[in-house]
Amino acid sequence: MVLSMERWVGKVAVVTGASAGIGAAIVKELAEKGVKVVGLARRKEKIDEIAKSVKTGKIYAVKADISKEEDILSSFEWIKKNVGPISILINNAGIKRNTNLTDGNTEQWRETFDTNVLGLCIATREAVKDMRANKIDGHIIHINSLAGHRVSTRVVTNVYPATKFAVTALTETLRQELNSIGSKIKISSISPGAVRTDFRTASNLVEDEKVLSKSPYLEPKDVADAVVYVLSTPPHVQIHDLLMHPV
Repeated sequence: MVLSMERWVGKVAVVTGASAGIGAAIVKELAEKGVKVVGLARRKEKIDEIAKSVKTGKIYAVKADISKEEDILSSFEWIKKNVGPISILINNAGIKRNTNLTDGNTEQWRETFDTNVLGLCIATREAVKDMRANKIDGHIIHINSLAGHRVSTRVVTNVYPATKFAVTALTETLRQELNSIGSKIKISSISPGAVRTDFRTASNLVEDEKVLSKSPYLEPKDVADAVVYVLSTPPHVQIHDLLMHPV
């Protein structure tokens, strides 16, 4: 199997949750490979900073809250008008809240599902519509989690693994739907374990941080490299689910 990013050079990739951590690393990596990258995040200024730091490639920053459908729709409309047809979508945006199931916070549950599941579905729908309208055999990658395959007993879980199990199911469901209509659009899921980012600190997951601080970590670039690997496969090869464990 020959790996190459050549067919994506000059094409448009959309990355959600692009302002920090894994998303920021993916944006940088794709831009350096010659892809035109549109980063979506609530903190647009952070993506602007990333754009200034890269020496090659083009990065566009768009302010969007992935938990809000109107933000996603307006972002995709802007991309179509100002950047071009979409070839790649990286559904990276995701959150986890410090709550539980027995007496948990309903709004925090809803926010988690709106971002991790519904936002991902809406962005995927809009990307597929654009790819099909422009006859592009594109690629959609969900940044999933090992929590989408098993529920941890070590850290705060509540509805988070449920949202990630949903992503696992959505990956297979989309594959079946695309196959049923004869589409060559590819769908992949990348499931990393603990990654060294500010994800847990930003969500006030103090106990998670205590537990995971004693464990090995993946780096954001490791996940970005996995994205490049998946995208580099030839058109007839589909990496369905890539699990990444830190050692």
